[in-house]
Amino acid sequence: MKKLIEKIPGLIAIAGFVLGVIMLLLSRGFKTGVFCDKSWINAGEIFTLLLIGGVYIYHKFLNWQKLLLAQKVMAYFPFVPAVFLFVLFLLGVFGSDTLLWFYELYLVVVIVFQASRFSLQRASNTEQPTNALLISFIAIIAIGAGLLMLPGMHQSNIAFTDAMFTATSAVCVTGLAVCDTAKDFTVSGQWVIFGLIQIGGLGIMIFGALFAMLLGSRLSMKESVAMRDILNEQNFGDISRKVLFICISTFAIEIVGMFFLFTMSDASSKLYSRVFFSLFHSVSAFCNAGFSLQTDSLTAFRGTWQVYLVICPLIIIGGLGFPVLLNIYEIARYKFNSLYTNAPKLCPPRLTLHSKLVLGSTVVFLAGGAVMLWICEHVNNNSTTETMSLLDCLFNSVTARTAGFNTVDISSLHAASKLVMIGLMCIGGSPASTAGGIKTVAIAIMFLTILATIKNQSSVNIYYRSVSVAMVRRSLVLVAIYTMLLWIVTLLLIITEHSSGTNTLDLAFEAASALGTVGLTTGVTPELTVSGKWVIVFSMLAGRLGPLSLLTALTISPGQGRYHYPPEPLIIG
Repeated sequence: MKKLIEKIPGLIAIAGFVLGVIMLLLSRGFKTGVFCDKSWINAGEIFTLLLIGGVYIYHKFLNWQKLLLAQKVMAYFPFVPAVFLFVLFLLGVFGSDTLLWFYELYLVVVIVFQASRFSLQRASNTEQPTNALLISFIAIIAIGAGLLMLPGMHQSNIAFTDAMFTATSAVCVTGLAVCDTAKDFTVSGQWVIFGLIQIGGLGIMIFGALFAMLLGSRLSMKESVAMRDILNEQNFGDISRKVLFICISTFAIEIVGMFFLFTMSDASSKLYSRVFFSLFHSVSAFCNAGFSLQTDSLTAFRGTWQVYLVICPLIIIGGLGFPVLLNIYEIARYKFNSLYTNAPKLCPPRLTLHSKLVLGSTVVFLAGGAVMLWICEHVNNNSTTETMSLLDCLFNSVTARTAGFNTVDISSLHAASKLVMIGLMCIGGSPASTAGGIKTVAIAIMFLTILATIKNQSSVNIYYRSVSVAMVRRSLVLVAIYTMLLWIVTLLLIITEHSSGTNTLDLAFEAASALGTVGLTTGVTPELTVSGKWVIVFSMLAGRLGPLSLLTALTISPGQGRYHYPPEPLIIG
């Protein structure tokens, strides 16, 4: 009997969680009055908040003496905004609809918290966290597709394949769309896409670790091991610091981008619409998603300063990778402290080999891509097409590396320009970033290996450091697998789209865009057959997880043998 009583708070919390999901679905997923009156739904949402919050405080109260001051503050923190908003509502600052909107937002946070913690715990209980990562991606995509199919999420009926395609594109931060995000989805549907982009960009495991630290909990040893494998981190002590930096830097950069993009929104719209417009595009740019609330992407904003001074930097920063951003932040903080404090200058941080390789290759690929696009468009220019300026070429070089926004009609580009963009899409961004593709470091190592082989050098060297044989082999395998996948996806699209008459170059462009999680299209995406759409869906998932990670998750490792076979020479070339 005593054990049963002890389980009651947990059962109440589960019931509150389920009730909260039901209330949210009834409130936003269906039209008003379909199942019951709106007032009953609102009352159910408030009751759910009290239920979940009450159980949470009860658990904290049981161990109140053991909690630190910060943990005691966090115990009541969820109720502070709720009470504050309720007071503002009583004072007449805003109406009941706004109050309930904030309460629904809090319910969403609670649901994401529970789901992310569950995903992190599942990852910690498996030998290969990559398997849990794959399952979590598939689960989020399935949930997102189910939400997008609800009547309150779209303007007209949406097929299951189209819902899965849109959800996969959002979670895999690709941007390819068979539905018009601006016209075919309601505001609630656009919020769902926004949430899928943010979760897909950061990763559900990152949210799980963040919520655990915010609520004063420590990651268990198994959870730390899982996060180490997912983040590719070497030291256990750096995991919490890295998770906090990833989340804080992401949200800070996105908020700054939102403020600068606010002037790009329609001045005649309501404040809420303008804020959502700027926030949506800021998150979409930083996460390299490429989704836009404009039917023609950013074509209407071609030539505006926000495209080149806000969107472009957001794409580049998001594609550099969090290890590089953390390295730059540590150097900047050290230099700032050295100027304004008298702290001893011992062991100053420096740019790591990884950061140097990422920054150097990024500059080369961006500048080289822009120059090649400019040459292709001007050498092959004719009077029937509008010539791209150097800024247009630079933006297309930036966005082709997994962003997906466009300021010009991609279908009107010359075939040579499309081929250049296919190469840029395959290269992609940098490791541990929101970008896809083969990754800049792997491409750089491949070229360095070729150069070392030509010079008959025994090792691959860069910046007075040598690259390990294991890293060289991993990079070459990644390039080889990615190339084979691109060939397979292109072949499948040629087979599924043979009746449409689409030329092979455009299908290869579509395959590279999906596999590199870019989102650019020559107009093929909306015209794809059902089979073609599913080919693109699997391509986007493979591109987001990474070919090597996906291969690891789908195979069983037999372990390393304790023996070696004798070598025998082969003839190559």
